[in-house]
Amino acid sequence: MAPRPGPLADSWLAEHGDDLVAVRRDLHAHPELAHAEHRTTALLVDRLSRAGLSPKVLAVGTGLVCDIGGVSGGPIVVLRADIDALPMQDDKLVPYRSTVSGVCHACGHDVHTAAVLGAGLALATVAGELGGTVRLVFQPAEEQMPGGALDVIREGWIQGVSAAFGLHCDPTLEVGRVGLKTGPITAAADSLEITLTGPGGHTARPHNTVDLIHALATVATGLPDALSRLVDPRAGLCLVWGHVSAGVASNAIPRSGTLKGTLRMLDKEAWHDAPLMVRRLVDQLVLPFGAMAEVSYLRGVPPVVNDASATALFSAAVRGALGPSAAVPTIQSLGGEDFAWYLDHVPGSLARLGVKPPGREHPYDLHQPGFDVDEAALPVAVRVLVAVALAALSA
Repeated sequence: MAPRPGPLADSWLAEHGDDLVAVRRDLHAHPELAHAEHRTTALLVDRLSRAGLSPKVLAVGTGLVCDIGGVSGGPIVVLRADIDALPMQDDKLVPYRSTVSGVCHACGHDVHTAAVLGAGLALATVAGELGGTVRLVFQPAEEQMPGGALDVIREGWIQGVSAAFGLHCDPTLEVGRVGLKTGPITAAADSLEITLTGPGGHTARPHNTVDLIHALATVATGLPDALSRLVDPRAGLCLVWGHVSAGVASNAIPRSGTLKGTLRMLDKEAWHDAPLMVRRLVDQLVLPFGAMAEVSYLRGVPPVVNDASATALFSAAVRGALGPSAAVPTIQSLGGEDFAWYLDHVPGSLARLGVKPPGREHPYDLHQPGFDVDEAALPVAVRVLVAVALAALSA
């Protein structure tokens, strides 16, 4: 008889729940950036090895995978966590505040990591009773385009996988709620850098040179406007600049200037067409000024498109683990997530874990330096992940 998810998770959490919170706080206090997650990787290897498991560190040096069970010919189900942090100061006044200057788990990856670890350790107690393999994937570099999911895929850890599941913190949802959606749940996200160059000159004689700042401003405002009129509005295309730099003196026209931003869209077809369109429009916008334009277009991630059957199974697992009102509908966001790369290869589903702190009507959003979670979300996540793993193994 297959293990029952509720009693399994509850029994493990009763003994180890406090320790799991301590792990999350340890990760939060010691965040690491993409492909530099050495301490985090070592912590996970230690915890999993102590449970009698055999974690394998990825060839890139950080991140790891760990199989539980391993019935020959049985299904393989992936539970995925991302382990990297953001280059951002932690503004919270809490005991587990980041000890690393300018680095912070402001996206909840510490929660994702602790939850998958907890679910894996719970499942390891019944490894011999599983009807297949649960593969824990702790991937590096989710915050770095095009994402550490590609490291996992390149090493072949998705080959033969039946389904993949993941949770992402959602500060708008109360603890005990899990947001689910069939089809696209995130957006495509690319990185864009545009550099304009010209001969420079005196601000008294812009007509004798290339008025580079004016050309740069034309691109900064004109490119988002043009894209909004040349792409179907239902694609939800959104170009936002995060960096503008040019010049040092108020009376000198500079020789170069740079724009950096992100281009996001809800539609996968629009994502495929975007690079050529951006380059064409930039050339047309700078043509009247005589500036030279160099466009660096970095492909990020496609939208996460949740499989219908996997999402239905996930929803049923949530209701079974938490109650009939726990599974709630959610909407597609413009955020990017490299979980999308896994779903290009296998069916699966990404869901949103409610982490809204109690009493907070307007909690800090993801990627804000004050972001934090209600840690009661951790046992909720463990229960859900154990339930969906067991359900997928027996599907």
